[in-house]
Amino acid sequence: MAVETRVLDDNCEAITGWGRTAPTLARLLRPRGHAEAVEAVLACEPRGAVARGLGRAYGDAAQNAGGTVLDMTGLDRILAADTAAGLVVCEAGVSLHRLMEALLPLGWFVPVTPGTRYVTVGGAIAADVHGGNHHVSGSFGRHVTALELLTADGEIRTVTPGTPLFDATTGGMGLTGVILSATLRLLPVETSLLRVDTERVPDLDELMARLTAGDHAYRYSVAWIDLLARGSATGRAVLTRADHAPYDTLPRRHRARRAPLAFRPVRLPAPPHLPGGLLGRTSVGLFNELRYRGAPRATTGRLQSVPAFFHPLDGVPHWNRLYGPGGLLPYQFVVPYGREETLRRIVRRLADRRCPSFPAVLKRFGAADPGWLSFPLPGWTLALDLPLGLPGLGRFLDELDEEVAGAGGRVYLARDSRVRPETLAAMYPRLDEFRELRAALDPRSVFTSDLARRLRLQPSRSSR
Repeated sequence: MAVETRVLDDNCEAITGWGRTAPTLARLLRPRGHAEAVEAVLACEPRGAVARGLGRAYGDAAQNAGGTVLDMTGLDRILAADTAAGLVVCEAGVSLHRLMEALLPLGWFVPVTPGTRYVTVGGAIAADVHGGNHHVSGSFGRHVTALELLTADGEIRTVTPGTPLFDATTGGMGLTGVILSATLRLLPVETSLLRVDTERVPDLDELMARLTAGDHAYRYSVAWIDLLARGSATGRAVLTRADHAPYDTLPRRHRARRAPLAFRPVRLPAPPHLPGGLLGRTSVGLFNELRYRGAPRATTGRLQSVPAFFHPLDGVPHWNRLYGPGGLLPYQFVVPYGREETLRRIVRRLADRRCPSFPAVLKRFGAADPGWLSFPLPGWTLALDLPLGLPGLGRFLDELDEEVAGAGGRVYLARDSRVRPETLAAMYPRLDEFRELRAALDPRSVFTSDLARRLRLQPSRSSR
């Protein structure tokens, strides 16, 4: 899946995130090996550089106005796989899709996957992505046993867990250096199917109660919420929980018994560029009604493939076009356990405002991850995708930011394009440590991005 860019001349391209908002111009380079990556970093004056994978960060994390963007998808080799120990060594441009293709038939699965498999390993580490199993497995960085990092001085360092540089890099949005390769710990599986339990839930309070009571019994747990429902139905949801299916639980005549580890993604045609988009209040309201009414009251043990369960939107290439030329504005936050009233109030405000989010997903997080800018903390996380053209949306989300920060929560940088720097400081208590490490490691801000400038995550460039 190609990076979303538009070529303007031989050296300059307009680049956006997956939300397709606020494009900026940068020189796009595609290194094919370590030597080319080192050369590009040492020659990236005066506006610095940032690494980019498959362009699935929604906002401006992989943009660099007037500078260099390194497209790392050319470093796409799986270097070694230890199928006895469950370890794989791969270059940073390898996608999670490619890992699944190669490793699932051997009985191994990626330890954490977000809602798309079209992210690179380097991007997954830089954003410290999470999935529906965070309450069990934590985020992606917890399963990295080592990584190679190209720093601003042109040195390639081997970085291991438990060190400040590792904790600054996992979740550091590419601002400590260019991740070149990584060693990952994998998850053993017997089949490529999930045993899925699904139930309709009438409101938000009941949803939180069921998640709290039952999550410990499942590896994966996620709830789709209807944010257009109001009154007694506010927060009504479809709750889906699953585990990898053991081979001996497959029905006797199921086709998967002949090829239990087959990986069979389905791809549909990409939607056209739609002038007004399809996802307004009316269409999303209809979808939500059909989704909720069409879900079973309760079913157990239904078998689903890996693509169907984890990545349903990946079957539609460039589904972000459904939001029209204005693009989409994602918003994801987490609030700690004990601050459920904040979550209730935000869901009510979203419902009262009739925000047409497609989709809207609620999950529970487990223990906080060690990354200094890693997003998860023990609590409730809600992820939304909103059409950018909603009246007053920016001011409304600023108000939600204040509620989230006041409750001790935070927003997710990989899905952000508009949070204010002063608000971010209240959300991430180790932000100053991150800035100090960057100042020592990269005093001239060789590694920078539109996000870094917007959120003031870099030292002064006056010395350059």
